Amino acid sequence: MLVMLGMAVGTGNIWRFPRVAASNGGGEFLVAWIVFLFLWSIPLVLVEFGMGRQTRRGPIGAFIQLMGPRWAWMGAFIALATAAIMSYYSVVAGWTLRYALAAIFGQLGEGQPSHFWTEFTSSWLPVITHGIAIGLATLVVARGVLGIERIARVLMPAFIGLVFLLMVRAVTLPGATEGLAYLFGVDWGELARAELWIEALTQNAWDTGAGWGLALCYAAYLREEEDTALNAFILPAANNILSLMAGIMVLCTVFSVVPNILNNFAIDPRSLDAYPLLAESVNQGRGLTASLLQETIFGAGNEGLTFIWMPQLFATIPLGNVFMVLFFSALAFAAFTSLIAMVELVTRVLIDLNMSRKQSAVIVGVGAFLLGFPSSVSLIILRNQDWVWGMALMLSGLFFAIAVMKYGVRKFRECQLNHESSDIRIGSWWDLTIRFIVPIEASVLFFWWLGQARSLDPVGWLSPFGDANVGTVIVQIGLALVVLIVANRWLVTRTRT
Repeated sequence: MLVMLGMAVGTGNIWRFPRVAASNGGGEFLVAWIVFLFLWSIPLVLVEFGMGRQTRRGPIGAFIQLMGPRWAWMGAFIALATAAIMSYYSVVAGWTLRYALAAIFGQLGEGQPSHFWTEFTSSWLPVITHGIAIGLATLVVARGVLGIERIARVLMPAFIGLVFLLMVRAVTLPGATEGLAYLFGVDWGELARAELWIEALTQNAWDTGAGWGLALCYAAYLREEEDTALNAFILPAANNILSLMAGIMVLCTVFSVVPNILNNFAIDPRSLDAYPLLAESVNQGRGLTASLLQETIFGAGNEGLTFIWMPQLFATIPLGNVFMVLFFSALAFAAFTSLIAMVELVTRVLIDLNMSRKQSAVIVGVGAFLLGFPSSVSLIILRNQDWVWGMALMLSGLFFAIAVMKYGVRKFRECQLNHESSDIRIGSWWDLTIRFIVPIEASVLFFWWLGQARSLDPVGWLSPFGDANVGTVIVQIGLALVVLIVANRWLVTRTRT
């Protein structure tokens, strides 16, 4: 379970969840987020656990066994989407390693953290840290499942302990109660807003790893008598608890520190020189409001919140440098364990294609470094890849649901979920969720975000070279689907089933 949790918990829990929760009102977002835990994350993790237990193969072999040889391309697409994410996620993991070291050596307190971020991302250092991150993950995976387990036994308890310490520290800060009130206070009227539910579903798709194929690969190594159903409930629930702890940590810190910054501004207007976005808002006569925080801190994006704002906020609290080290260490641990899971998935695919584990791991490591190189030198390319392959995850979730429907939903549930070693029984609600709700959710997410992209770029929305538009999704995902469908027979002949 530590290995599984390491797969599910990643940077999305620490840097994306607090930002998205805060930007969508806090408590009302949590309501929708919990609903989709049971309508997306848990149902799909149940599928992956069951498929892994039954087939003992990676995505391609699993789809061949479950659906037949004609559908190998579906499993290959899931593997490809995760491989593409792995390539730029390694760049992000490298960022966390650099910032953890910078926090340890006190470099983030020198000058403005925004300058450190700008200098770092405009240099060649991200290429080096990207190489280190993917190299270390490859080394772990090449040593086999036992190597992954050994790393998880160390990193996951350390990660959980660090997040817990940071959360406890945050809730003891002056003004932390306002952060808790914001995070858990519910404006029930906001639940009528469609965007809120879309954001909650998107967050579940990202931060639990459901539909990525990662749980399938790890489940292939489970004992025959392992409790599939109970584990599939524990994993997403534990993942979301850690997300909530991270949200408490960030929100309490923000609501404690920002008022002090504004109070100091009343005494010395120059004190806001290090906070240009806040300074602009305050100079317009605005006080501390939810909209101000959303525009300046939570609206700064994932990179802005994590790598620019968090160092500034930690710098203003007692023992802030110590907690800054803990924060970026936790972030690095989360990124690295998730990266290991992605490398393992792609390595498992090559093993199923009759390659040795070490040979497969080396090919994956070198390939990921080369594919991730453009993202390591350009934030624009990284954001493009994040947009395209984040969209592909919606199709991955849909393909898992289709696989079970082709096999027989009730048959799958009785044989792979409600087997003799299961302590809990999965009811017919799961059948309805897989047959109807998950396909609807995946379709709505996919076309909603495409619609949002078109509205943001009504002129060039079909350009294949756009940053985050419709055209780039159609070209990259469409090309991937065409190539894999054409290569289906080759995939079947090479894959061990």
